[in-house]
Amino acid sequence: MLRFDLPGHGKSPAVPGADSVERLSQLVLALADHYGWETFHYAGISIGGAIGAELAVRHPARVASLAMVCSSARFGDPEQWRQRAALVRAEGTQPLVESTARRWFADSTTADSLAGKALLADLAAADRDAYAACCDALSTYDLRAELPLIKARTLVIAGREDPATPPAHARELADNIPGAALAEIPGAAHLAGIDQPAAVTAALLAHLVPDRHDAGMTVRRQVLGDAHVDRAVAATTPFTSAFQDLITRYAWGEIWTRPGLDRRTRSCITLTALIAHGHHDELAMHVRAALTNGLTPDEIGEVILQSAIYCGVPAANSAFAIAQRVLAEG
Repeated sequence: MLRFDLPGHGKSPAVPGADSVERLSQLVLALADHYGWETFHYAGISIGGAIGAELAVRHPARVASLAMVCSSARFGDPEQWRQRAALVRAEGTQPLVESTARRWFADSTTADSLAGKALLADLAAADRDAYAACCDALSTYDLRAELPLIKARTLVIAGREDPATPPAHARELADNIPGAALAEIPGAAHLAGIDQPAAVTAALLAHLVPDRHDAGMTVRRQVLGDAHVDRAVAATTPFTSAFQDLITRYAWGEIWTRPGLDRRTRSCITLTALIAHGHHDELAMHVRAALTNGLTPDEIGEVILQSAIYCGVPAANSAFAIAQRVLAEG
């Protein structure tokens, strides 16, 4: 995996003439060439997503798949970017920090977190001319008419609370890129991967790892633990192998990797379903999984109490006994 900074950002030096998305995409191609990558999967956020779309249109043979996160085919009125470029050339990026924080993060307290402070410090430290050149690039970027030319398998991710590139921008991308998938992440602003890292990562993994078995095995291990999965794999026989592949590929690779619900919520739903159907062995396993997914013992108790009303008192009574035993095991 290769990550890059825009020119003049982070530890990347400023590059004269990097004032168009096309030129920025050429710099990415030069990086790929340097590492000998004939083809590559590409994921980018905001202007990074625009760079990926440009690559997919101009150099389709190079882009194996594309993910555009909180991005757009056109980032609003060009004049606003020209004005921002002029401001930054005159005063630097520091005047942008406060307003940028409001666009970047859905939760205002994130700006005071370790990650938020680091990101805003990077913005404040960016080379003013290089940042202004990126504004110039966005002022001339408009790929709307060429979106149907993108042939790479594409995922579009939107932050539902993103004021910079609202979900309508993502829908325009998904509606016009052939076969594109769209994921809207609740509780996320422009830096969706900071606001909702688990949901964004799950969506990217499902997209970047088209082998659902591999994606499912990753999530299965994260939720159930290596020890449990290793025992299940070791116990697999030719008679049960197809079933193990089924649950790994579809239960874990298709459902548990979806971005629409977080894992805490999926654990609540799963516990309720297992209680209702009396699947006691799997209930014990998923009580442990619920703890891994961030539910507290008290919250697990609330789920079981709720199930007493909708699944029946005897079912809940058995569930409390099983959960208590699992929780006592530590």
